[in-house]
Amino acid sequence: MTTYNWGMIGTGVIANEMADALNRVNGSVYAVTALDQDKLRAFAAAKHVTKTYATADELIADPNVDVVYIATPHTYHYAYIKQALNAGKHVFAEKAITVNAKEFDEVQQLAKDKGLILTEGLTLMHMPIYDQVKQLIAAGKLGDINMVQVNFGSLKDYDPQNRFFNKDLAGGALLDIGGYATAFARTFLAEQPNVTLTTAKFFETGVDEQSGIILKNPRQQMAVMALSLRAKQPKRGVVSGTKGYVEISDYPRATTATITYTSDAHATTTQTLTAGNAAEALDYEVRDMQRYIAAGHDDGQLDLSHDVSHIMDGVRNAWGMKFPFE
Repeated sequence: MTTYNWGMIGTGVIANEMADALNRVNGSVYAVTALDQDKLRAFAAAKHVTKTYATADELIADPNVDVVYIATPHTYHYAYIKQALNAGKHVFAEKAITVNAKEFDEVQQLAKDKGLILTEGLTLMHMPIYDQVKQLIAAGKLGDINMVQVNFGSLKDYDPQNRFFNKDLAGGALLDIGGYATAFARTFLAEQPNVTLTTAKFFETGVDEQSGIILKNPRQQMAVMALSLRAKQPKRGVVSGTKGYVEISDYPRATTATITYTSDAHATTTQTLTAGNAAEALDYEVRDMQRYIAAGHDDGQLDLSHDVSHIMDGVRNAWGMKFPFE
C-alpha cells in the first residue's frame, strides 16, 4: 500500500486516536500543528511525529505534506479546507466537515476543480459491517425499505463555556453528534429527503440541546432521529422493510448487525452478521482515504456528506437557528 505524508491540525482526543491509526496503517505521522505549543511538543514526542509547525499556515505550505487532517472546532474547518485544497493537498476533515451546506458546496466544488480527495471523518462510512448490510438490502432480503430509526445521546457535563454548548463555535447536538445519525439515515434512504419535521430544546446558550427529527423522501420512506447532549441514549439504528428489519448497535463503530425476518406472520427468524473491529475504526478511515487518493475517486463518500450537510441545514432552518458568524 502506498503511504503518504499526513499533516495534522489539532492535538485533541480524536487527533490522538488518528495519530495512532496513522502510525499503525501508514507507518508514520509526518507533521502536526496546534495552538498550544506545550501540547504540540508533547503530542509530537508521544506520536513520533517527524515535524512540528507553530502555525497551520506553515504546515499547509510544506511541499512534502500530501494530506491535511483537520481536527479543530467546526468553525475552523471551512477556512482550513479551502487553504489546503488551494495548496494542492488532499483533505480529511473531522465531522462536521463544515458548519453549513453553503460552505460544504464550495469546498466540494473546489476539491473537484483541483482533482483532490476531500473526505469527512464519519466512522460509519468506513466500517466493514455496512457493506454486508447494504448487500443484504440490495438483494431484497428485507423487502422494500420503509422506515429508519436512529438515535444518539451524550451526557455532557453542564458547562456553558464548553465548545459543545458554545454558539460561537457551532456547538449543539446536531453538528456534534447528529452527523452520525443523519449519515446512518441517509445511507438507507433511497433518495434525499424533501420533507423535514422537527422540534428542539435549546440550551441556555442558544444551541440545540436535544431534538426530534422526522425526514421523508419522495418515495415516502421515512427516518426518525432523536439527538441529545444532556441525556444518554444507546447508539442504535434500525432499518425496517416489508420482510424484516436490521438492528445495528453502537452504529458509529459497529461490528455486528442483527436481522429479524418477519415475512412469515407465524414465526420470525434471526441472522447475525459480523465484520470488522471497533478498535480499528480510524484505521479503516485511513485505509479508505489512502485508497481514494491512489484511485483518484472516493467511492461516493463526499456525495453522502453533501446530502448529510443539506439535511442538517434543513433541520436548523426549521428551528430558525443560526450561528453568529452566519
